[in-house]
Amino acid sequence: MAEIKDPENTILVELKGGTVTIELMPDIAPGHCARMKELARAGTYDNVAFHRVIDGFMAQTGDVQNANMEKDYNPRMAGTGGSDLPDLKAEFSRIPHDRGTIGAARSQNPDSANSQFFINFKDNHFLNGQYTVYGRVISGMEHVDAITRGEPPANPDRMISVKVASDA
Repeated sequence: MAEIKDPENTILVELKGGTVTIELMPDIAPGHCARMKELARAGTYDNVAFHRVIDGFMAQTGDVQNANMEKDYNPRMAGTGGSDLPDLKAEFSRIPHDRGTIGAARSQNPDSANSQFFINFKDNHFLNGQYTVYGRVISGMEHVDAITRGEPPANPDRMISVKVASDA
């Protein structure tokens, strides 16, 4: 496990294979980092499916409205919802979409990110400047690489639990 420098800005995502440790970037995208911590602390991300997983691209999750596999899971609607909180303003930066970075999923409107996010499987620099980067995997990327592929996957993997490291 990687050394956690700032437990208040580190997210621990429990997947079937083990823990993924994500270092948030509150100096780059304070709104997105605060939202992820708020939803993690509320338990809202627990049991949410990876509803869109494209080999060689990214794994997307975070639809807390339609993709909770323990409560009202709807594979046809997964990926269309968010939380009951307001959408976030884009926080674009010069941080590239490298392998392991966390990006805010959104619709065509740059200011429509809410609860969904994706983890890049590889460097996806064509996304630079178009999607907010607000964290990076610092350990456990092998567990991300093992997420079941599909749009949606027939038997999706889920985030078993999501916690802020300072609370764990």
